[in-house]
Amino acid sequence: MAKSLTALIAAALMVAPAALAAEESAPPPKTPSAMTPTEINAHNAGLAPNDPNFIKCRKTVEIGSLVKKNRVCRTNAKWKEVIANSSQNARDTAEAMTSKAGNSN
Repeated sequence: MAKSLTALIAAALMVAPAALAAEESAPPPKTPSAMTPTEINAHNAGLAPNDPNFIKCRKTVEIGSLVKKNRVCRTNAKWKEVIANSSQNARDTAEAMTSKAGNSN
């Protein structure tokens, strides 16, 4: 009896990580910025912080206001995309400015 129980537990432990790895997280049901903090916490429950569908929120100061802040929420995948696009735009702008400076005669 003890041997069969041990074998059953060992088999379950070997299958569990494979089942968890095969399971992919689902994207959020609606736009993350439109979700309430409770909905975001429910969505993030059980997800690793580095999961592409994990939602992170950041607060940004509204220009022209000393007090008002805007909450921007996106998935990790979307944040990565936004940062990549912003970095590329900055590189393009810097390159355009340096090429124009070199062309002045």
